[in-house]
Amino acid sequence: MCNYCGCREFPLIGQLTAEHEAIANAAGRLRTAINSGADNRIALLDDLLALLMPHTEAEERGLFLELRAEGTLTEAVEQLCDEHDDIHGVLSTVDRAAPDWSAVPAALDRLHRHIDNEEHGLFPAAVIALPISAWDRLTPQQSAAQQA
Repeated sequence: MCNYCGCREFPLIGQLTAEHEAIANAAGRLRTAINSGADNRIALLDDLLALLMPHTEAEERGLFLELRAEGTLTEAVEQLCDEHDDIHGVLSTVDRAAPDWSAVPAALDRLHRHIDNEEHGLFPAAVIALPISAWDRLTPQQSAAQQA
């Protein structure tokens, strides 16, 4: 994850980055378990999916919607959405009764590259591309009690 451009100062980007770190850690634990044949592989897959699914939904219903409306990064957003579908497709269809782990390591590799592309490409570009009004829509407002 990068620290050089300042995009993490935008609350949504900071949140998505923190989620990326948690997802990457969960993916690493799953990869290790697959490589060692550990008994907890299904539980670790479920842990990863529990992080990944709401994260992807938040990206697609928030930042990606704004980027599509803005227009300059639409192609990149479409590619990232296709990658979401691909990665979810592999991870979500592992048969719980008779798991075949053969496709999962490659999906985890794609997930790693996907996160890297968002962190080092899309997020910094989004900070430049989106107007302040979009960031105002994307940034949760603090409650009056928090502001006081």
